Amino acid sequence: MLRTLRHCLLVFLCLAVVAYTVYVYGVLPLGAMMNPTMRANFEHNWLGIYTHVFASSLALLLGPLQFSARLRAARPRLHRWLGRTYLGVGIGLGGLAGLYMAAHAYGGFWARSGFALLALAWLYTGWQAYSAARARDISSHRRWMLRNFALTLAAVSLRVLIPLSQIGGIPFSLAYPAIAWLCWVPNALLAEALLRRQSSQRRGSGLSAAATARATQ
Repeated sequence: MLRTLRHCLLVFLCLAVVAYTVYVYGVLPLGAMMNPTMRANFEHNWLGIYTHVFASSLALLLGPLQFSARLRAARPRLHRWLGRTYLGVGIGLGGLAGLYMAAHAYGGFWARSGFALLALAWLYTGWQAYSAARARDISSHRRWMLRNFALTLAAVSLRVLIPLSQIGGIPFSLAYPAIAWLCWVPNALLAEALLRRQSSQRRGSGLSAAATARATQ
């Protein structure tokens, strides 16, 4: 039950961010809800920002489907094609555009370096997931996909942390460079902790099964 609730919350947050993105970047004038400095930057680099936000939105839409065991079992071919779209368009195109936009990010060195490392980590984990799938190393593919999607969720974290910093009265010029790191580093650490726990559980199950087998011999 708790696992289902977590999954529903995750899907809701992804859809909420996608809806926000479509409204802000597809309906309103570019940069309409940004401060003047960011708005001028977005207008100057409109192709990069539009490519990044809409490719990343596609990754947010498709990402939860990639972890559906039911879809993998019932429609494996669809799972593969959705995965290729997620990695090729969402991560590949979105990551490259994100890397380009990181060089122009508001907030100086710390914001730019935070977003640049996020884009590089996003591209790297996506490539590793794709390479593992091509090699038919499904276990490794799933681990890399978990790491990658944790980074994809930086889009959600970013849109939670910015209003929280504003509610807390933190000046945007101070908050934004920190958020450039906080939106993804905790996600990456949480993914690694989850992978370690899963690995420990598998080892524990293996040892228990081996002990049971020896006892019955």
